[in-house]
Amino acid sequence: MPNNPPITPALLTPEETAEFLKISPRKLWGMMASGEIPHIRLGRCVRYPVDDLHRWIDDQKKGGES
Repeated sequence: MPNNPPITPALLTPEETAEFLKISPRKLWGMMASGEIPHIRLGRCVRYPVDDLHRWIDDQKKGGES
C-alpha cells in the first residue's frame, strides 16, 4: 500500500474555519455576511479558501490595510 502524504484541503467548512480562527460559528457567520472575511459560495454551501484566510490574517496583523 503506497504511503501517500495527507491532502491539505483548499477549502474549509464554516465549522472548520471557526475552529481554525478560534471564534464562534455565529461570529464567523456575521463576518461572512458583512463581507469582512474571504469566502466563496458553491451553490448553497459557503466555503473558506485556506490561502485567502492566511492572507486575510496577515492583513489583519498589518492593520487591515488591504
